[in-house]
Amino acid sequence: MADSLAHAGPGADESIEPGRRDFLFLATGAVGVAGVAAVAWPLIDQLNPAADTLALASIEYDLSKVALGSEVTIAWRKQPVFIRHRTPDEIARARADDHAPMKDPATDASRVKAGHEEWLIVLASCTHLGCVPTFKGGEYGGWACPCHGSVYDTSARIRKGPAPKNLYLFPYTFLDNTKVKLG
Repeated sequence: MADSLAHAGPGADESIEPGRRDFLFLATGAVGVAGVAAVAWPLIDQLNPAADTLALASIEYDLSKVALGSEVTIAWRKQPVFIRHRTPDEIARARADDHAPMKDPATDASRVKAGHEEWLIVLASCTHLGCVPTFKGGEYGGWACPCHGSVYDTSARIRKGPAPKNLYLFPYTFLDNTKVKLG
């Protein structure tokens, strides 16, 4: 029998009796799978949204805190948002300019909610390079970007300067006359 094994060549005894080599292949495979899982799990888990971001997906704000003719800047997902309580004069001025030449034409009515025209809620980021504009900084009675000179009117529409678009409207819903849900 020893003679027949000698002629069978290398590895012939492995087909007869499973041994250490099979165990090593299985053990190496199991360790490899565990290693891939250990590396992949944190990478996949990081794709989940952060808990603090989910908490700020929408917020409620009490509008009674904003006096007529003033504005507040609040943070939503680390971005500034303007909530402007416009005066009747600011609304009239914005409506009078509805058909003026603009880079990004829009009517005042399209930028506010019907029945709540005195409230303008926009993302407080200049559409040129993302600076935060200041109110009463330009000849149109609205906002002006101190960095590059973009000028917005009382409806946050771009009137002159390098900004290509109006200040972006922010998604919101009125819960009642004094409360708004942002986001």
